[in-house]
Amino acid sequence: MDRIDACRKQYHALFGGEPNQGEGSDPELLQILQRFIFGEVSQTGSLTEQQRELITCVVLAALQTLPQLKAHAAAALNTGVTPLQLREAVYGCMPYIGCPKTLNATAAVNEVFTAKHIALPLEPAGTVSEEDRLEKGKAAQMPLYGDEIVQALADLPEEYARKLPEFLSAYGFGDFHTRRGLDEKTRSRLEFAVLIALGGCDTQLLPHALGCLRSGSSRDDVYAIILQVLPYAGFPRALNAVYAVKGKLPETAEPLKEARK
Repeated sequence: MDRIDACRKQYHALFGGEPNQGEGSDPELLQILQRFIFGEVSQTGSLTEQQRELITCVVLAALQTLPQLKAHAAAALNTGVTPLQLREAVYGCMPYIGCPKTLNATAAVNEVFTAKHIALPLEPAGTVSEEDRLEKGKAAQMPLYGDEIVQALADLPEEYARKLPEFLSAYGFGDFHTRRGLDEKTRSRLEFAVLIALGGCDTQLLPHALGCLRSGSSRDDVYAIILQVLPYAGFPRALNAVYAVKGKLPETAEPLKEARK
């Protein structure tokens, strides 16, 4: 199958209808875009269609390209992603892209849910309480990243050296990684994709790639994630991710032993 046929098949599966056949004001640009994304990138690597669309949705949320997020949110549902999985993917962006952008992205996805007659709000997915969110957050964090953030911030003034790691554990992990709807492997992959898309996060790319391995992804999966981000965030950010991880990833990585103490 050549890339034009592959593009047509993939586009129809995601969106229905046909890719651009010459209509509109910029048909050449759309054909270049569609044939590259759906005829080449989508045909490369180890990811399933559901995984590709979840990655695409969080990348578009990070970039705040909300019209495209709506289109891919609908495409994600068409591939079999559940509303809960899609919501949780977007919710999980908040520690990385901030609250306002996450609210914008959630509103865009909710428009898609409403158009498809999916009742809102969806079912609750939280599993922590005020009393145990820090403890459960650390339990989710430690197998993937250990206490490296504690060590990195140890020389800050005492209050900040203590509170910033606690915020990361309780908020970034306790409030989000413990939620139902997505497994740890998927959450780690989506977070890695968001960091690539954001740019300027080069020092965090290798730890999060290792987090992907520790949660069950393969080295090939890591490169497939980078490739999936490429059409949406561009070559510079994708290549930065490649340079951050190449030659530094083991074939597999076991969860960190500190988590078992």
